[in-house]
Amino acid sequence: MPVPVDQPPYSGMQSGIRGLRLEATDVRAEFKYAGHRSADHRADVDDRLVERGQGLAVTTARQQLRRPDHTGPWKT
Repeated sequence: MPVPVDQPPYSGMQSGIRGLRLEATDVRAEFKYAGHRSADHRADVDDRLVERGQGLAVTTARQQLRRPDHTGPWKT
């Protein structure tokens, strides 16, 4: 059922309604995926992602394998 905006209870609220349109001019993203896990665990996950082969799984695995220098001596 349509709600009339020119009748109570909404008629007095119209002056308080504001709109804002934003335009994205830049995007900064950070890739984080199993960085807190051991290298062996990450390799296992990457293998399974490639095997899965769905959606962004292969792309994600490639990104993870491309940046081995961005990992550290993490605990298992």
